[in-house]
Parts: sequence; structure tokens; C-alpha cells
Amino acid sequence: MRRHLIADAASGLPVSAVCLATEHFGTAVDAATSFAILDRFAEAGGNFLDTVGPGEQVVGEWLARERVRDEFVVAATVRPAASAITDQAEASLRRLRTDRIDLCYAQDDDPTASQAEPLKAFAALITRGSVRMVGCGHFTAQRLRQARAAAHRLGLPPYRCVQQRHTYLIPQAVADPDQPPYATADLLELVRSEPDLTLVACSPLLSGAYVRSDRTIPTRYLHIGTPRRIAVLHEVAGKLGATPNQVVLAWLLASDPPALPVLGVSSPAQLDEALAALDLDLTPQQLARLDRAGLTEPATRMKGRS
Repeated sequence: MRRHLIADAASGLPVSAVCLATEHFGTAVDAATSFAILDRFAEAGGNFLDTVGPGEQVVGEWLARERVRDEFVVAATVRPAASAITDQAEASLRRLRTDRIDLCYAQDDDPTASQAEPLKAFAALITRGSVRMVGCGHFTAQRLRQARAAAHRLGLPPYRCVQQRHTYLIPQAVADPDQPPYATADLLELVRSEPDLTLVACSPLLSGAYVRSDRTIPTRYLHIGTPRRIAVLHEVAGKLGATPNQVVLAWLLASDPPALPVLGVSSPAQLDEALAALDLDLTPQQLARLDRAGLTEPATRMKGRS
């Protein structure tokens, strides 16, 4: 599997082109199936694991059993508004049976909170060797820009990646602080303009809504341009002999800025289907057609390829 570099060549983490989500391992996905998925991901060359909650224990057991901790980049999540960052990180370390978190996300930003305090706590964890790099999740572009400016001003490690809801469909702009931020035009432009900032796309396949009639497209994506965008997605998939899900993943990897998808799967077969997207080469014409499809007023502010 080809590799991607989170951040830059000087200090980046070399990760696989896709990340495996393990949030439901040990709960909705039983332990045996979880181990089988991890085995298959490793066989395919994957090395980037996103962990949270009970899934941390499953991943920790698997890494210890296989003795492959040093071959994997393990991400974990803390919530600065909930309790002490250090306490949460240490709890994750125990569940993961490891001495370090390679990438630690600050998740669910409080727009009224100080940017400096979480950054200082992360810096202390990095100095201790408990964390290698920090990122954030569900930050608006404005808050992420402020956080990176604060880190620069204080001489602290900045957030080097942002995990955000991002897929082929274009979200409507919604001025609602209770809505989790999506990868809107201003965030994409920020990532595009900052060479040391990586976009990690969560929920890229909308829980199966592209291909399953029993799954609905989230309301945030429902606007006048969506039907046309879905139609073009299916047309391109048909011509390539691929699934719409595979085209979505290939589009994310080739988009501007590129996005690193987080795959949530419940079986090795689902994982195999998703990984086949890595062998799917979209032509410049197909990419341009996918980019332009269904553009409406909320989407026209998103910069396309030159």
C-alpha cells in the first residue's frame, strides 16, 4: 500500500494512504472479526489506526499479540473540554498497552475556550515521549487557524492534521455552533495553503448511503446540486467497473487538497472493497467532471483544480 506523509518531510509520520477506524471494535464488531480486519489491513500494507473508546483495548490486544507495535501509527483522541488532557492520554496508553500515542487528536473544540492550555498540555506529553504529534478534530477553519497561530506565538508544537467530516458530496454552509464542522470551503483552503497541515477525512462513505437503499444521505448534504453529483458519481463508477464507494475514496485521495480517508468497516470483505480504491486511477477528465458535477451556490466558493 502506498504511503502518505502527515505533516512534512522533516517531521512527518509516514502512514498508509488510508486509515482504519476501530471505534466499533469489540462492540458492534465482535473481537474475532475485529482481529480478522486488523490482520487483513496489515497484510495489505496498512499501518494507520484510528482508535477511540473500547476499540483501544481491542487494538492494544492485537498489537501485543502480533508484536507489531513499532510497525503501526496509532492515533487516539482526547476531549479538552471534558477533563485533563494528560489523564485522558494516559488512559488511552493503558488501554492500548503502549508507551506512546503517535498522533493525538484534540476533539470537539469549545469555541469559547483558550487555545493555549491544550497546546501546553500536548507539548508536555510530547516532551515526555508519550505523544509524537498532535492534531485536532471538529475544529472550524477559524479556530484551527487561531490555534496554529497561538502555537507559533508560544513556541509550542502546532496541530499538524485536522480530522473532519469530508466526502464527495458538498455540505451546505450552516451557521449552527451545535453542528459538528464539516470540511467546508474555508477549511479546504486552509489545508491547501499550509504545507504542514494534513486533512484526514472521517465518514467518507456516509455509512453506506452511496450504495445502500436503507441508508439515507445526511441532511447537511441535501441541496439542489446533490442529485446531479450522485448521478455523475454513479456514471463514472459504471464506466470504470468500480463501486461508487471506490470512486469516492479515489476522488478523496486525488482531490485538491488531498484527503486521507478513515475507513469504517465491519468485515474483511468490506475492507477489501475499500482498499481496491487504491488501484483506481481517475483520469484528469474524470476528476474534472466529478469536481464540477452539481455545483450550486454554496459550492461555487470551493476552489477546483487549475
